[in-house]
Amino acid sequence: MGFFDKIFGKKEKESLDQGLQKTREGFLARLARVVTGRSTVDADLLSDLEEALIGADVGFQTTSKIIDRIEKRVASDKYMDAGELKSILKNEIEEILVSDNNSVVYDFKEQLPETPYVILVVGVNGVGKTTTIGKLAHQFKQAGKQVLLGAADTFRAAAVDQLTIWSERVGVPIVKQQMGSDPAAVAFDTVQSAVARGSDLVLIDTAGRLHNKTHLMDELSKIKRVVQKALPTAPHEVLLVLDGSTGQNALEQARQFSAATEVTALAITKLDGTAKGGVVLAIADQFNIPVKFIGVGEQMNDLLVFDRKAFVDSLFTWQTHQA
Repeated sequence: MGFFDKIFGKKEKESLDQGLQKTREGFLARLARVVTGRSTVDADLLSDLEEALIGADVGFQTTSKIIDRIEKRVASDKYMDAGELKSILKNEIEEILVSDNNSVVYDFKEQLPETPYVILVVGVNGVGKTTTIGKLAHQFKQAGKQVLLGAADTFRAAAVDQLTIWSERVGVPIVKQQMGSDPAAVAFDTVQSAVARGSDLVLIDTAGRLHNKTHLMDELSKIKRVVQKALPTAPHEVLLVLDGSTGQNALEQARQFSAATEVTALAITKLDGTAKGGVVLAIADQFNIPVKFIGVGEQMNDLLVFDRKAFVDSLFTWQTHQA
């Protein structure tokens, strides 16, 4: 077991099962209709399966990979029951999620590899970025870490106010300046303060303007450079927050951000509000960036570490009982 490895607990599993209910009722209900009562894996079945996967926002590229793998696995024996086919599908989905790059799972209680450990949080407005920061702060504090927040989204007064509310709610300090201040200066002050305070973890909020704006990406680059003046090894993580309910738009945001800045981890929010949780598969498959957190509810503990096996097991538990 390495840094941030952990075993999914009972409470996390219950939250995950509840949070993925809409996806199970949509995505897997379709799959159940595709395979139930059919014992031959033929072109029609594969076509229906492809349609179900794409309908769940798994995406064409990832869906094609899954279908190709299933075709190869059943080539020698096209006759099987629904249970066997579902088992193969489950294994192929898990194979996509569980790779060398996606094998590490956060454990908030583990010792951080360096302190202060600086996480720069990026993403467009409306994806749940500030809320994600608040939830992360809560969970790290609950695990005994000294957390400091930095309000570097200085272009919207609401962003600073919202992060301030979270700092008060969680009970952690915050570094902020007036609206319109230089975001890089706020980030610098935050990291410098963290060093002086002996903080364990720093979470820095950044502006969430449109991902296709060059000046925003230039700004993120500047923040990284300035932060390194306060702590040469920082930031240790660039966490991109994506709204899972936006489906293919989340994929495009991931593509744009990863092309413009060095994203090292992903958090996918609002999965409890969508039946298209299959976008997690597409994101995990198409980007060489690990999904580390998923949001499955409004409560502070509803931001879960992304345990790939638990995720797939949760998806298929309902289908096993209902199909």
